[in-house]
Parts: sequence; structure tokens; C-alpha cells
Amino acid sequence: MPNKVIITCAVTGAIHTPTMSEHLPITPDEIAEAAISAAEAGASILHLHARDPKTGKPDQSAEAFRPFLGRIKQSTNAIVNITTGGSPYMTVQERVQPAAQWQPEVASLNMGSMNFGFFPLLAKYKEFKYEWERDHLEGSRDLVFRNSFKDIEYVLETCYGNGTRFEFECYDISHLYNLAHFADRGLVKPPFFVQSVFGLLGGIGTHPEDVMHMKRTADRLFGSDYRWSVLGAGKDQFRIATQAVAMGGNIRVGLEDSIWISRGKLAESNAQQVVKARNIVEGLGLEIATPDEAREMLSLKGGNAVNF
Repeated sequence: MPNKVIITCAVTGAIHTPTMSEHLPITPDEIAEAAISAAEAGASILHLHARDPKTGKPDQSAEAFRPFLGRIKQSTNAIVNITTGGSPYMTVQERVQPAAQWQPEVASLNMGSMNFGFFPLLAKYKEFKYEWERDHLEGSRDLVFRNSFKDIEYVLETCYGNGTRFEFECYDISHLYNLAHFADRGLVKPPFFVQSVFGLLGGIGTHPEDVMHMKRTADRLFGSDYRWSVLGAGKDQFRIATQAVAMGGNIRVGLEDSIWISRGKLAESNAQQVVKARNIVEGLGLEIATPDEAREMLSLKGGNAVNF
């Protein structure tokens, strides 16, 4: 489907905190409503995290996902993607629980360890709504987000028998080579859904040459065996999305990756970002992929085969 573009929406994530935006979904109802609205706006994949409804702190227990998974499935045909990244502060055993329990069509999988710094955000906020937020940001000054070969194997072994496929999150060129390593060993099967991440401190940058280098490397390593998607963090979200779509890629938006809709203006919803992404796609003469078209492009098992 050369003219079809998959839009993924990452609804809430684990990096942004409640102080940063009043529009960040926190409660199960807010997450469900945000996801459903994003699907109605044109997102064919919904990338989901859970949070403590009282404080907004990331919560990677399987039960934290229960209140919104069924509601989303009943309300939309969109593909549900459950994170195994969780929060960089969690162990891989904690992070994989929701995907293991609920057996989604897609689960994210980080493809390498890295410094993961979001402490520069401290300069923007003087006061916080909840005590955990300041420590959450400050702690990333000395944080290595562990995704060792053993950790990656653990996630694969835990989830692959469920028919779950993966959004391989690659924050740097080395992560593409890590994915190629697992492909050579036969532990992952094409088509690979490669999500290239740009603009996180500790990963690859946001220069147009960085985007091109990531695409060239993936082309060389995987040829026609992969589907390329990108996400740009923060202010670079839509600039990088536009470049990637023009290069034949798919895109991810959502308040996990950026809380902005334009320079200095907070996004009021995930759906607002999806609409802007859709306008970029259609403005370039392309079409957004429906959920069923995305399932075909990524060889997914179907929404009737999940455990929720």
C-alpha cells in the first residue's frame, strides 16, 4: 500500500508530568476518551501507558490497564499497542506485565540501553502539583534506561508466543543493528515495525541528516522487510513527521512525545495532534491507513485475538 500512511497516537506515556499540561490524560476515563478520540481523528494504532489516577505517576501493573482496554476495544477498531517500555525507572519484569497479561496485537520494545535524560525540563517549572514529579525529572540526570540483550530476549520470550508483534523503538543507529542481530538469530520475524525516535537526550538528534541516516541504515539492514515510522520529541514532532512522510514513512504523534500543537501552544488533546498529522499526510497527496489496512501492512493477528 505505497500511498497509505499509518498514524500512531501515543496517548500519555511516562515522561511528561501533570504539572506540564492540564490536557495530559491521567485517569482511566481520560486515557480511554483520549484514545477513542484519536482513533476517530484518524489514528490506526493507539500506543498506551497507564498512570495512577490520583497522582499521575506511571503505573505499569497489568490491572492499571484493565479499566480502559475493554472500553477502547468496544468503541473503536483501532489497533492497541501496549508499552513494554513503561518507565525508565522500572525493571523489565515490571514493564512486560501488561503486554503478557493482555496479549495485544502490538507491544513496544526498546532496542537498546541508553542514557535517558529529561532533567532539562526542570528549568521550565518552578512548582509541581505532586511530590514525585521533581524527583522523576531530577533522577534522569543519573539514569540509564536498561534494555540489555537479556532484557530484550525476556520480552520476546514472554510475549511472542501470544502472537503479539512489536513496535521496535530505536533511539539510535546502534538499536537498528541490535534489531538486525535478533533478526539474524530468527527471534523476530518480518515485517519489522521500526519506530525511529528523534530528540530524546541520550539518543539520536533531530537534524534532517539524522532522520535520513536512520532511514538509510534501516534500508540497508532490512530492505523491504520493514515498515518505517518516526516520532519527534517535543518541538520537532511535526517537522520530523513531515520529512518522514515525504520519505515514504509512517508517523507517531501524541502527548507522550510532545505536549505542544505549535510553538508555545499546548495541544488541547491527542486528537488535535492526529488531525494535524492527517493534514500533513493528505497535504502531500497520500492517504491515512485504516486500522485494517495497518493490520495487513504489519501482519497483525487481529483484534479478536487479544486477551481483553
